[in-house]
Amino acid sequence: MSSPVPRDIVEIEGALTRVAHMLTRARQHDRTVLAAGVTIDRAAVPVLRALVDADGPLRPSELAARLAVEAPHVTRQVQRLERAGYVERVPDPDDRRAQRVRLTDAGRDVVDCIRAAGRRWIADALAAWPAEDRERLAVLAHRMLDDFEAHRDRLDAAATRPSA
Repeated sequence: MSSPVPRDIVEIEGALTRVAHMLTRARQHDRTVLAAGVTIDRAAVPVLRALVDADGPLRPSELAARLAVEAPHVTRQVQRLERAGYVERVPDPDDRRAQRVRLTDAGRDVVDCIRAAGRRWIADALAAWPAEDRERLAVLAHRMLDDFEAHRDRLDAAATRPSA
């Protein structure tokens, strides 16, 4: 028999589910890109964001791993983004047979516009909050995500250890 889950954990899980649902809905994406003044597929945005946040061009397999999606999904998105002029393929300096994907200036501009629109939306939604509350939320959100990532990494490492 499992022990009861503490109420705060139930509340955190519920709040995170609501946030994830709200931020990933097609209607929210449509509002954001309209406010940003850009046209881009919802599935392409995480690819562009991952490239902006990377230290340099990435192999499609690296993009897929960072996004925790299957490689064919990334391949399709990269093809669409390349046709739109938001990314380009460049030779992989470590393997002449492979290619990496990097943002173009237009791709970087799209991400900047989307981020700016998203930040305006958050600022408007939290306008009545005192600055101290927003600052505390930011600190706690980063702390929580860091702990989630560390826990995930521990679980992944344990899953790949050979059994005794």
